[in-house]
Amino acid sequence: MDALRSLHHIDKDVTLAINSWNSPATDVMWQVFSDNKIWIVLYLAIAALIIVRLGWKRGLILIACCAVCVAAIDQFTNVIKMSVQRLRPVHDAEMMARGLHVLEVPGLLYGFFSAHAANATSFVACTMSGLSMNKKHNYTLLGVLLSIWALLVSISRVFVGKHFLGDVLTGILVGIAFGLLCGFLCRLICSKIKVR
Repeated sequence: MDALRSLHHIDKDVTLAINSWNSPATDVMWQVFSDNKIWIVLYLAIAALIIVRLGWKRGLILIACCAVCVAAIDQFTNVIKMSVQRLRPVHDAEMMARGLHVLEVPGLLYGFFSAHAANATSFVACTMSGLSMNKKHNYTLLGVLLSIWALLVSISRVFVGKHFLGDVLTGILVGIAFGLLCGFLCRLICSKIKVR
């Protein structure tokens, strides 16, 4: 129990340190990365790329797997948040007293773990895993760019004051695990029904 308290204290200190690196220009950037609705265009562009690269049958299966993956992890995140009941930094009196920089409305009480981080990383992991069915193209650059995007979405949650760094790191790890599992299931489904 003492180890958990110590870890939580370190998490608070590191979160405040990262959160303090703010300026009016970067505040706008972090708010953009933190806003899910802005990225709908990116999701549609990736969906179009998937259809072009995999064909409509395999493409639709991968898109469906990505959608199910994100929906499942979103609900799983809510269950964990209500079970763990770790306050978001913006609802933590000590964090506010120590000068937490807040850019968004407080929102729900609990924040462990970050759904933004989990959703973004699961989407990237599932997409890249599924695209690996097409051996004709190299998706390294796309994977790097999407990974950077997911990382920026994830860390934005610390900058807007909604999550501790620990919430974000856990969300990233869980998101990768869910995404790889869903990508594997996508490839398995496509191989079993011999979709071309």
